[in-house]
Amino acid sequence: MKLKGKNIGFVLTGSFCTFSKTIPKIKELVVNKEANVIPIMSYNSYNLDTKFGKAKDFISEIEEITGKEIIHTIQGAEPIGPKNLTDIMIIAPCSRKYNVKTCL
Repeated sequence: MKLKGKNIGFVLTGSFCTFSKTIPKIKELVVNKEANVIPIMSYNSYNLDTKFGKAKDFISEIEEITGKEIIHTIQGAEPIGPKNLTDIMIIAPCSRKYNVKTCL
């Protein structure tokens, strides 16, 4: 799939242990695939420090990679669908159980 120039909404949820594997994927999309990544974080992933790292460090790294401020509020995310701001949405992590429930 060619992703160059595609608008990809990349959502990080509160599974903090996955950030060390997920953030490099954001970089790969931006650098190698030349995609336009719109970073989005859930309330908890944006605000909470955990044993896996400080929220501000994750935020800085993601914003540096994408060159965009992270959308982290409901109000900030509301326009995404109605304005068709993305071609693709990636939810990370997204368990098979959740994915199956939303597809039924």
